[in-house]
Amino acid sequence: MRAIAFVFAAFVLAGCQQNQQAPPDQLSGATPSSTSPVGPVEQGQPNKRDARPAFPQQTRAPESISGVRLKVEAVAEGIDEPWGSALLPDGKLLVTARTGKLWLVTPGQGKSEVGGAPRVDNRGQGGLLDISLAPDFATSRAVYISFSEPRDGRKNGTSLARATLSADNARLENLKVVFQQMPAWDSSLHFGSNIEWDPQGNLYLTVGERSLPQPRQLAQDVSTHIGKVMRLKADGTAAEGNPFAGQASAKPEIWSYGHRNVQGAAIDPATGQLWTIEHGPRGGDELNRPEAGKNYGWPIICYCIDYPGGPIGEGITAKDGMEQPVYYWDPVIAPGDMIFYKGDLFPWKSNILASSLSGAIVRLEMTDGKVSGEERLLQDQGRIRDILEAADGSLYVLTDESDGKVLRVTPDVSQPR
Repeated sequence: MRAIAFVFAAFVLAGCQQNQQAPPDQLSGATPSSTSPVGPVEQGQPNKRDARPAFPQQTRAPESISGVRLKVEAVAEGIDEPWGSALLPDGKLLVTARTGKLWLVTPGQGKSEVGGAPRVDNRGQGGLLDISLAPDFATSRAVYISFSEPRDGRKNGTSLARATLSADNARLENLKVVFQQMPAWDSSLHFGSNIEWDPQGNLYLTVGERSLPQPRQLAQDVSTHIGKVMRLKADGTAAEGNPFAGQASAKPEIWSYGHRNVQGAAIDPATGQLWTIEHGPRGGDELNRPEAGKNYGWPIICYCIDYPGGPIGEGITAKDGMEQPVYYWDPVIAPGDMIFYKGDLFPWKSNILASSLSGAIVRLEMTDGKVSGEERLLQDQGRIRDILEAADGSLYVLTDESDGKVLRVTPDVSQPR
C-alpha cells in the first residue's frame, strides 16, 4: 500500500511540474481573471493539457474563504490505517482499519478492539473498508460492513456483510455476507467502497473497477459488478425499481455504471439523491450525481491522463450517451469520503465536505446543483481518509497512516478573527 501511494504521489508531482500551458482561469470555463475578482484555489497546472470543461465552473470554481479557524484534538491514536467510521447513538464511534481490525472509540477514553470482524485480503488497497449502521439500529443493532473478501486462490472482490453488534459493543455477532461483487479478480487495487442508505431504506454500495487494464473495461459491462454503484435491499438483494431489473444479460443490483474507484458517497438531505466522489488517475477525480441506468464514462471518457503519462483510451472527455461529472479536479485531490454538512456549528449548511488523501478537507459550496465555490481546509494533518458529522455539528476525521488518528474538529473560538 505504501509503495503504491509513493508511486502515485510521484506521478502526480511529476505531472504538476512538467505540464506548462495556459493559466488555470483559461481552462476553468469561468470568466477570465481579468474580469473576475476571485480565482480558483491555488493547485498547480492540470495534467491533461488539452482538456476543456463542458460547462462553466465544472472545475476550478472560485475560491471561497469561510474564515473559520479550526480546533483539532485527537480522540484516538495508534490505529493502523483507519478507513471508515460510523457514529453510535451514544456518541461512540466504530472505526474500521484497512489492515482488518474494527475499533470502538470512546471520545475521552480511547479505543478498544471489537471482535468478530470478517477475514479480509489486505494486500495493496484491500482490507476492512466502510461501515454503516442500519436505519433500524436502535432496535436491531444491525451493522453493515464492506471489505475485500478473499475468494478462490489469489482472487478477491468487494463484499458486503451484515452483523449484529453485541449489547456491550464488544463483538460483531451472526456475521453474514449478503452481497459479493462478481466476478472476483486477482488484483490488490480499486475495491471502492461506500455504504449509503436512501430514504426508502435501501442501500447504495459503491465498488471499484479493480484498476488493471482488463477488468477496467468491464466498468462498461452491465453483466458484471465491476466499476458500478449498486442499489440493494437490506438483505443484499436487488432493490425494487432498479434500472436493469428483468434484463437477462444485466446484473439487477446495478444502479449506475462506468465508474472508476468510488470511495465516497452521500445522500443530499434536501433531495434524497445520491452523490458520489471518485478517484481518477492523474487528473479526473470526479463529483457525480449518479442516476438510474446512466453511464458515467470510465474508461472511455475522463479529464485525466494515465499514470505513465499517455492518454486513457482515445483521450476524450465527452461522448454521446455518457454523463459529464458535476465537477472534476486536475490535479487530483485523491478523495476519500464525503458528507453534506447539516449542522449549525460551522457556517457551512448544505455544503459538501470531502476528505482528501492529498491532505485536506475540501469544502464545496453548491448553487442549483453545481459547484459555486471551493475551499481547502485542515491542510496540516496529513492524509485524511474519512469524514463524519457528529450530532452536535462537530466533525470526526480519520488520518490515513500506520499510526492513524481519529480527530475531532470544532471551530476555534479562542482567538478573535
